Amino acid sequence: MTLGIPRHMNIFEYNFAALTGGPMPLERFRDQPILFVNTASECGFTPHYQQLQQIYQDYNQSGLVVIGMPCNDFGGQEPGDEEQIAEFIRENYQVNFPMTAKYSCIGIDAHPLFKDLAQNHGGDILPRWNFHKYLFNRKGALIEHWPAQTPPDDPAVTHQITRHLQSWSL
Repeated sequence: MTLGIPRHMNIFEYNFAALTGGPMPLERFRDQPILFVNTASECGFTPHYQQLQQIYQDYNQSGLVVIGMPCNDFGGQEPGDEEQIAEFIRENYQVNFPMTAKYSCIGIDAHPLFKDLAQNHGGDILPRWNFHKYLFNRKGALIEHWPAQTPPDDPAVTHQITRHLQSWSL
């Protein structure tokens, strides 16, 4: 890699810890499309968990994986530890899609995925609030992203998911 030239990024190259402990390499989802979302438990957009769970249920059979990443970067709206977050989303939204441990997505402590997104696509791609959504295809490339204000079940999001489902056959 030449300095100053962004390398081609692939979401399957990134590793996280799972919310419930242990490693969560995204390689385990290779050849599956991913809807990746930074989340928070005390946000006005927290009800998006319900819509994300529904999308996961509706499209998981077709290969789509929804992955949530708790993040306390915006408004301090994810103050709890992993155990508290897991209990909150299970009890309030019956979330059973994969969740990572809590990470930052902006600033010096940002997870490498977000640092590489900014390097490859410019800083405007970074979340400005909780529940920013990124859709990656089964080859690991970014297809589209939507800000927090766009609900997960917005036709713009579901259209992109269904539009690419045929190309996502396993």
